[in-house]
Amino acid sequence: MNTNYILPITIVVAGALIAGGIFWAGKSVTPIGGDQGGTQTVRAYEPGVDHILGNPGARVKIVEYVDLECQHCKVFHTTMHQIMDYYGGSGQVAWVVRHFPLASIHSKAPQEAQASECAAAQGGDAAFFAYIDKLFEITPSNNGLDLSQLPIIAQSVGLNVETFNSCLNAGTYAKKVTDSYAEAIAAGGAGTPYTLITVDGDLVPGGNLSGAQSYASMRAALDAIFQQLGTPVSPPASTGTTTQQ
Repeated sequence: MNTNYILPITIVVAGALIAGGIFWAGKSVTPIGGDQGGTQTVRAYEPGVDHILGNPGARVKIVEYVDLECQHCKVFHTTMHQIMDYYGGSGQVAWVVRHFPLASIHSKAPQEAQASECAAAQGGDAAFFAYIDKLFEITPSNNGLDLSQLPIIAQSVGLNVETFNSCLNAGTYAKKVTDSYAEAIAAGGAGTPYTLITVDGDLVPGGNLSGAQSYASMRAALDAIFQQLGTPVSPPASTGTTTQQ
């Protein structure tokens, strides 16, 4: 990262988040419990490994570690679609989703995470996001989803159910989900959703966010970053809200 804008971004983003009404840990966040947060590191986006919505070449990427049974993740999922409606079309911001299933309280979340990976195996990032969009739409959260719905969701988003079931039953992506959980801990995650804002692959100081940030907070933080980068924000012609499909 260019050291010329590290300090300004730190100051401006912190102020913007406070002004925008940031929710800190304990408010709109599902905690792991105990002191499990590690050092704050972030792995760069990897095509073919990570799932991304938006321009893979975007300088600003929002990396979210998600638990698909977390009620706060469900709320933040809608917020992030709104963020992508605003910034995504211009290619300025991309959204990367990684897994952080809190199995100690959401025993179904790891299998749901694996299901989303099986969806991606068939249809790439588009199928991944379609799958988690639908899952968030129907789950009551807090470990309330009937897992028999997983292949039904797959069918509803146009996947081959037999191939999907074979992938899920084999535990094809169990290790990937487990590794992603460990990565989230190493990145400082202590609850879900856990979000990292990066510029050119580097974590913005102050850009590690716990909890379901509001749309206003996210807009304030991103606008502050673009201001410091000297990059004009290019809003869409229409800022209608994305609804989950």
